[in-house]
Amino acid sequence: MKKVLGALLLGATIVSAFIAYSMYTNHSAKQTAAIEQKQAEKKTEKKTEKKKKPVLKVEELTYQLKDSRTGQVMKEFKPVHYKDKDIYDQEIKQLASELAKGIDTPMQNIKMDANGSLTGGSKQIILKEAELVKNLQNLNTKQLDVKVPIYETAPNVTAASAQGIADVSLASYSTRFRPSDTSRNRNVQLSAEAINNVVLGPGDSFSYNQTVGERTAERGYQPAPEIINKQLVMGIGGGICQTSSTLFNAIDGAGLQVTARSHHSKHVGYVPAGRDATVSWGGPDFKFTNNKDYPVIIKAYANVNTGVLTVDVRTSQRSI
Repeated sequence: MKKVLGALLLGATIVSAFIAYSMYTNHSAKQTAAIEQKQAEKKTEKKTEKKKKPVLKVEELTYQLKDSRTGQVMKEFKPVHYKDKDIYDQEIKQLASELAKGIDTPMQNIKMDANGSLTGGSKQIILKEAELVKNLQNLNTKQLDVKVPIYETAPNVTAASAQGIADVSLASYSTRFRPSDTSRNRNVQLSAEAINNVVLGPGDSFSYNQTVGERTAERGYQPAPEIINKQLVMGIGGGICQTSSTLFNAIDGAGLQVTARSHHSKHVGYVPAGRDATVSWGGPDFKFTNNKDYPVIIKAYANVNTGVLTVDVRTSQRSI
């Protein structure tokens, strides 16, 4: 009996010990799992923190406006009003206009000298304002360089293409002036000399103000009557509009493309109504483009003895 009781007691002890061990083991496992879960959560939090970056906004960044030809920085620009479309559009249009004023250069046309050689000429440089405005309207936070679109166009004339360029007349136009009006006639003569022998290749543009230049006493221009606000007043260079108007009728007859022309505020007598082209320094200009696929030359003659001004647009025989 004692042996049986002893065996039962031993078994109970073993079972109790096993149960106690099992409970301990389960508790430890749960603790370990809890610790591991917390460690995993901390690692996840750290990774999330690393991934989080500040949100960039266009209006908080500084952009570099770069010359499309050279890549050089022309200006730094901060679009602080980017979210306000009306204000921002006005701001960037003003910016484009200001930059263009310092860049835009009209083409200086090539001329032909008395020996038939081509002289002078310089390229046209234009900042495309509308294109720059579009670039500034489409800013993003990844690209901080903004292209400033600047284009250069050289006169499209070579010695070979100008060979025999004065052989054939495409159109000619003449106007008359009084030989006795010496001051006015001198202005007509000087402006005719300025446009004489200008050569325009295909696509080349012409500006009367740019070609003739500023009309000043230092350059030989005389006081003479000119039309301003429907009134005849004395001004340095009066009479040069007869040259621009005669030129207009000649190039129009030749079929060249007029790109800028203004009328006088009062009828002038040297051309029919509506066939004039008024000009003034810093004001209206007369401009046209050679839309032919061959070069042309402008010939201008002011005969102060007979009082006749003639402008002739010519080209080579092989071109037509």
